Amino acid sequence: MRLPAPDDSSPALELVGLVKRFGPKTAVHDVTLRVPAGSFYGLVGPNGAGKTTALSMAVGLLRPDAGHARIFGVDVWSAPVEARALVGVLPDGLALPERLTGRELLVFLARLRGLDRATAAGRADELLDILDLLDAERTLVNDYSTGMRKKIGLATALLHAPRLLVLDEPFEAVDPVSALTIRGMLRTFVAGGGSVVLSSHVMALVEQVCDHVAVIDAGRVVAAGTLAEVRGGGSLESRFVALVGEGAGTGRVPSWLAS
Repeated sequence: MRLPAPDDSSPALELVGLVKRFGPKTAVHDVTLRVPAGSFYGLVGPNGAGKTTALSMAVGLLRPDAGHARIFGVDVWSAPVEARALVGVLPDGLALPERLTGRELLVFLARLRGLDRATAAGRADELLDILDLLDAERTLVNDYSTGMRKKIGLATALLHAPRLLVLDEPFEAVDPVSALTIRGMLRTFVAGGGSVVLSSHVMALVEQVCDHVAVIDAGRVVAAGTLAEVRGGGSLESRFVALVGEGAGTGRVPSWLAS
């Protein structure tokens, strides 16, 4: 059976009525989002809001109990091979083959993606160089620091030249110099026609790099649109606190620290 071709006129990512339950708890309630092609889209929310669960369903890592996810018009669950060819994913808590070196990991995954040996080696070289991992190219992934693992995980998401990147906390534990490099690389990717969906807890970062944003709280989308629309004339942080931060900023501390 021929798989459907991506639709260039469709959103880069479209979530329609996504629902996910874990026993009696509903982690994601009817999440509907539209990520325009060519946008840099930020997804923000408090801990436990359902961001990671929603993104996992969006890219085919977790099957929803209801709803649909489409990447450039291709349904993630009815046409998974075609959909996954269009997206590069950096999931939360990424598990990597621990007994491969950084270079071996990139070449191995590039070959699994169908790249020839020379192309796989060339892309591994370039990514290791850009992400400042050349000195650790022959170090086992098992011995990588948390920040290095985040960077090699990002490299695996970029290998096959995807049209959409879905990145869950890509800057967590990454040093400032590397973070600056990654931000520049992602901006260039978007300027060249790519699309990025990024989740983060750092409001200043989202304001710096994103042109669209959605706020998720308790498994529901409570605001979505362009950055200017969601901010409403103030800062993203103040808007975020107004939407989801009831009781924040009260100055409460444990009684034994108050005196």
